[in-house]
Amino acid sequence: MNAHRRTLYACCLAALAAAAPPVSAQRTAKPVLHGRHWVAITGKPLGATAGAMMFQKGGNAVDAACAMLAAVTTMWDVLSWGGETQALIYDPHTGKVIGIDALGVAPTGATPEFFRSKGMAYPPEYGPLAAVIPGTPGGLMTMLAEYGTLSLKDVLEPAIQMADGYPIEAETANSIERNKERIKQWKYSRAVYLTHPGEKREAPYAGEVFHQSDLAVTLRKLVEAEQQALKTGKSRKDAIAAAYDRFYKGDIAREFVRGVQEEGGLISLEDLAAWKVRVEEPVMTTYRGIEVYKLTHWTQGPAMLQALNILENFDLKGMGFNSARYIHALYQAMNLAFADRDFYYGDPYFPPEEPIAGLLSKQYAKARAQGINWERNDPGVKPGDPYPFMGKVNPYRRLLESWPGVTPATGGGGGGGGGDDRSFEEAFFGGTTSIEAADEQGWV
Repeated sequence: MNAHRRTLYACCLAALAAAAPPVSAQRTAKPVLHGRHWVAITGKPLGATAGAMMFQKGGNAVDAACAMLAAVTTMWDVLSWGGETQALIYDPHTGKVIGIDALGVAPTGATPEFFRSKGMAYPPEYGPLAAVIPGTPGGLMTMLAEYGTLSLKDVLEPAIQMADGYPIEAETANSIERNKERIKQWKYSRAVYLTHPGEKREAPYAGEVFHQSDLAVTLRKLVEAEQQALKTGKSRKDAIAAAYDRFYKGDIAREFVRGVQEEGGLISLEDLAAWKVRVEEPVMTTYRGIEVYKLTHWTQGPAMLQALNILENFDLKGMGFNSARYIHALYQAMNLAFADRDFYYGDPYFPPEEPIAGLLSKQYAKARAQGINWERNDPGVKPGDPYPFMGKVNPYRRLLESWPGVTPATGGGGGGGGGDDRSFEEAFFGGTTSIEAADEQGWV
């Protein structure tokens, strides 16, 4: 173990030791932590430590968030560098909230006709044919270049150390073991994740030093592209752009496409080169005078804002926290918001345009709130009509009137069928994580 890696692990252990007050053996609640100068939060201690290291280097909250993103995608079993990134950034200089859309999109070859030709009603949930353009690398580099202050070399340093080898946690190791039969389908995944092939337990053991050498090589190539650009006189932003181009247009892209297509996937060099990160304006509502921001409907974010607008019509405090009526109000508000989501939300970059102004109207929320059944749960609640609240006629009125109220299941694990047939355990461990950072300059 090199000195840098020892420092990373030692910092993490020291931070945990310093933060935890003396507690009895029976108490398991996490202590409340307070910070004066910065905050770095994510679901993994080593990931949060990566963020803390950026603050120690003089970086801002965006630098810390990018380092944590790199770390958790290197070590977390339900996130990966091949996934997507979505972010909200508060810029204290402008007072504006910025949305980052680094959602991976399907390759151009992933057409309905293609999947039907393979006997599939829907795209598969796993494997090369389920793969979209990797959004996380581009999202990270865009955020860092536009709103951070440190170099890509600094920000990727903790992730590279982890890719070289880190003691894998039980949660991740056991997840690999649970999914080993699925992993065995793909030789490159087998080689990385099943470190004990042929044994009863083929996944790593908790605490075993887990290596991802190919990932480490890829991350070092990104740093190399940045550093070479800096040596030629490029600006910090342009140097990070050079790393971005190496991933989406250079030798990394070529090797990525070769591996995906070898396993039967559809992603092409043209798909990678054409993909772009979108910087967008998020949607906003107020809840009792507090501004609440979410990314637009490609994330389903407005559904939360709709629910808040509905709940604003009730005296939740008077109901009593977690009382039956309180929980019922929250549940029904979400039912109403999800019914609208299922009917109206679509891809914001393609027509038709969604009636977001009407959906987020306070008057519309009041009308929806009046439809809550206080005697029973109503999961089959139908969508409403937000168009009159934005001075328009609903072009889908006839479809709305015949809407069944329960959205048919779509998707599924394999080539056909519908619904989510995962066990409770699979669904429970199939989540994701979040990353939060803030600094004393006001960046969030």
